[in-house]
Amino acid sequence: MPAAPNFPPAPDRVVPKRALISVSDKTGLIEAAKALAAAGVELVSTGGTRAAIADAGLPVKDVAELTGFPEMMDGRVKTLHPVVHGGLLGVRDAPEHAKAMAEHGIGAIDIVYVNLYPFEATVAKGGSFEDCVENIDIGGPAMVRSAAKNHGYVAICTEIADLEAVLAELKEAGATSLALRKTLAARAYARTAAYDAAISAWFAQALGEDAPRRKAYAGELVQTMRYGENPHQKAAFYRFANPRTGVATAKQLQGKELSYNNINDTDAAYELIAEFDPKAAPACAIIKHANPCGVATGSTLAEAYERALACDPTSAFGGIVALNTKLDAATAAKVLEVFTEVVIAPDADEDAVALFRKKKNVRLLTTGGLPDPHAAGEVFRSVAGGFLVQSRDTANLTAADLKVVTKRSPTDEEVRDMLFAFTIAKHVKSNAIVYAKNGQTLGVGAGQMNRKDSARIAALRAADFGLDLKGSACASEAFFPFPDGLLQAADAGCTAVIQPGGSIGDDKVIEAADERGIAMVFTGVRVFRH
Repeated sequence: MPAAPNFPPAPDRVVPKRALISVSDKTGLIEAAKALAAAGVELVSTGGTRAAIADAGLPVKDVAELTGFPEMMDGRVKTLHPVVHGGLLGVRDAPEHAKAMAEHGIGAIDIVYVNLYPFEATVAKGGSFEDCVENIDIGGPAMVRSAAKNHGYVAICTEIADLEAVLAELKEAGATSLALRKTLAARAYARTAAYDAAISAWFAQALGEDAPRRKAYAGELVQTMRYGENPHQKAAFYRFANPRTGVATAKQLQGKELSYNNINDTDAAYELIAEFDPKAAPACAIIKHANPCGVATGSTLAEAYERALACDPTSAFGGIVALNTKLDAATAAKVLEVFTEVVIAPDADEDAVALFRKKKNVRLLTTGGLPDPHAAGEVFRSVAGGFLVQSRDTANLTAADLKVVTKRSPTDEEVRDMLFAFTIAKHVKSNAIVYAKNGQTLGVGAGQMNRKDSARIAALRAADFGLDLKGSACASEAFFPFPDGLLQAADAGCTAVIQPGGSIGDDKVIEAADERGIAMVFTGVRVFRH
């Protein structure tokens, strides 16, 4: 491990004399370059960035004039040179560093503005393997890391907002402060870490490695929050470089700032409602504490909402409403009759938005679309000392996937109800039981330690709200280990059961179903959800 040299302390203020600028995204470039030039800072640049600055009539030196080497190898080699990195890494007040810089004609570089090749954007656009590789920046991250390491003297900017902060200090004090340079260095290392994480994730996917030796995730801060799940916990919300459609991409049209719990519950709601194709029927899901308390389809969106609400109007109070199609005024009016924390939909018409403005605290989000429930992806969660990663649950069952295991086969209507109920069960915390009929949940039992209790609680909730379970379908997201849970559902009135099967007690469960005249199917797929 290298020992830290006995360097003099870094100065609090550095008056910049030279800035190196090399950017892919040129937004705000010319205005910033003008401000630097006006502050007496010499501009050094590369390729297209240098051309843009020169075209604006500003004096700018090509980096080749410093290095004595032209840009070569299709631009792969231009800043990887001792004159550049010596100018970034040299500790100006250290005698040996100053001597080396003088002997080799290395001038100090005080400000660096580099945003990296658009690797993430290239991947998002479906670029070829070769295109993605060519958009892996080498010189940029190297300069960023060098400048950040020598933050005692160098201000490193990886976004235009960083450079604007530097310009603000120059305007006020004519110099950069050590405090700002440290802040910029921390941001710079986070940026290169995120960049490398994106590259490593893409490479692993391209090679078909489901579990690479090392795995990294990176996100960009969206917002800090007053607190997390509880007031004593700190929290923040981050967005991935290429986010999945949903709460991370949503536009908030109105309402209070989203809380940690709001975002968690809204994500659960929107992932569930995405299971229902808007071309088939309008659908609504009402979520409370990440569990559905009512889900339904309807001939209209307003009807879908009313049917979802009927399942458990008590739990819907203070819940999240997710819709699979554009929010209209008729639906908005009904939703606003019940206290609701968040409403999320692909879009909302002007009349609906106008109604929501009368309830200024209700959060209204639009996303422009629905996430693909069958798209590949990963989900992860932290554990003490590490994290777990798994592929997204993309289970998508049809009638053809079902295996009838009882003497009585289900009717076509029962099959539709079973598939509907099983789709909901996929989004209910385990152990989960869902009763449904005619595209409407009638009772939901979530998060119990045994399946019989889930079946009993779901039935009790249906009874509380006057919903008749006679002729309903019952979905269990995992197998019934014993007949007791199935018998509980049969006693409640269900006539068809859908479950994964696979228990050593399957024969006894099937026998119990036959004794009650219940039609039962196995999916062969478990959709357990912790």
